[in-house]
Amino acid sequence: MRTMVVFTALLLLCVLFAGCAQNAKERELQQFIDAHVEKIKPMEKAASLASWDAALSGKEEDYQRQSKLILEIRQVYSNTDEFAFLKQLKESGEVSDPVMSRQLEVLYNGYLRNQIEPELLKQIVQLGTEIEKNFSTFRGTIDGEKVTDNQIKEILKTETNSDKRKKAWLASKQAGAVVAEDLIRLVKLRNQAAQKLGFENFHTLMLTTGEQNVKELDMIFAELHELTNEPFAQLKAELDEILADKYGVKVSELMPWHYHDPFFQETPMVYDLNLDVYYEDKDVKDLAAKFYEGIGLPVDDILSRSDLYEREGKNPHAFCTDIDRNGDIRILCNLKNNEVWMETMLHELGHGVYAQYHDTVKPYLLRDAAHIFTTEAIAMFFGRLSRDPVWMQQMLGLTDEQKAKIEKISYKYAQLKQLIFARWAMVMYDFEKRLYADPEQDLNKLWWGLVQKYQLVNRPPDRDEPDWAAKIHFTIAPCYYHNYLLGELLASQLRHYIVQNILKLDTDDEVGYVARKDVGNYLKQNVFKAGDLYHWSEMIDRATDEPLTPKYFVEQFVR
Repeated sequence: MRTMVVFTALLLLCVLFAGCAQNAKERELQQFIDAHVEKIKPMEKAASLASWDAALSGKEEDYQRQSKLILEIRQVYSNTDEFAFLKQLKESGEVSDPVMSRQLEVLYNGYLRNQIEPELLKQIVQLGTEIEKNFSTFRGTIDGEKVTDNQIKEILKTETNSDKRKKAWLASKQAGAVVAEDLIRLVKLRNQAAQKLGFENFHTLMLTTGEQNVKELDMIFAELHELTNEPFAQLKAELDEILADKYGVKVSELMPWHYHDPFFQETPMVYDLNLDVYYEDKDVKDLAAKFYEGIGLPVDDILSRSDLYEREGKNPHAFCTDIDRNGDIRILCNLKNNEVWMETMLHELGHGVYAQYHDTVKPYLLRDAAHIFTTEAIAMFFGRLSRDPVWMQQMLGLTDEQKAKIEKISYKYAQLKQLIFARWAMVMYDFEKRLYADPEQDLNKLWWGLVQKYQLVNRPPDRDEPDWAAKIHFTIAPCYYHNYLLGELLASQLRHYIVQNILKLDTDDEVGYVARKDVGNYLKQNVFKAGDLYHWSEMIDRATDEPLTPKYFVEQFVR
């Protein structure tokens, strides 16, 4: 394992103290950075607080305040003169200091993606906020009665009557019809902005400024598609036989509402094992707090600022937010004491500890994850534990008999979960890429074609509704979803490294991480504290002694 502590300290000393010689360009850049941070830091905090308030209240005025503040931030980054200065510095090659060079790269990408005409930028921000508000406040209806996301998911998990399941599934898609027209308009506006910057479309712009390569991503997804085809088809066929028998239909008659999630992105619990029973008399919040405390990553401060239970008007989903890059981290959840919310708590707090343990000595601009998908990897690394029999026994006090019962099929569930999600992520990646390539095409047909190709799920007869638009990520996290799958790859890579090098084990059969402070310390020192000091590929190489690779994900879940 490579250590970066001394190296990082020396680099930071060069920035923080005048003893290190800087050339004229670097001094000029440092002045720019100082002025920029002084301006942007309070603006970002105010916008984060406004977004938090809007997610909690669902009020129009809160969303308008959020929109106004986000627009003001993006207007800072749309300054053409400042972008020209950064571009000239970048192309000059005269910024050699590693920390300053990294800040320059971060600033350049931030400015590049915002070089948009003021009026167009205003339209994009306002329309995006309006769609987000409509999503957050919308509640589907069943037989005229409003239902929450939790209620819909509960019906899809437990109801055996196909007609009732169908009504719940249809309710989960009603938001799509509400926002689809505006969402297509937003896609076109985003494309318009990207094309004026010389990019093919917004999707390419976002990946490029996110330090990713479209061709490389296409190769990763193509490889995983090929590797997962046969095992997914086999597991899906077995699953379909069970579901068809349960609901009294033929396998060929199975429809999207016969699965246990509106998008078939989560694993149906069908193998005579209901993990919810192990959590229903527990407090998933307290369990998560106890676990993180035990690995040396306490989360009490995060939980004290968080909002964890559902109510009318509140965003019905879950997320983590870093308000100020200085310790004010919060999560939003809508908790129930079941396995899904146990996973969600572990997941969101994974994001939280990543942000909580950024090194605050580092420059403000680098107090962030190395990439979106690296923080997703940590969230997934911990989220996987909610179904792990070793972790469950240690945290829930299960007997050996209970653990053995879970173990009999836990790997099948883990494999099915990962394969289902991988195939779902392929739908999202492929659809979004094609959406931005041609938003005028028949998107409803495209969506169901990809669902059938990757997920092997039947399209309902005569269904021609914008079901794709019911996925909020197209609005609030555009060109993002592929990072979840990259996060899964990295989570498996981190697990392999930790088992081999931190825990010094030959196998991961009895690994649950409970009370292993060395695991928390490894992540803190080698992932969290690094922040955005390095390009994501270098951070991964430093932390695991090799570049990002899908081989450990394949070893863990495919073969």
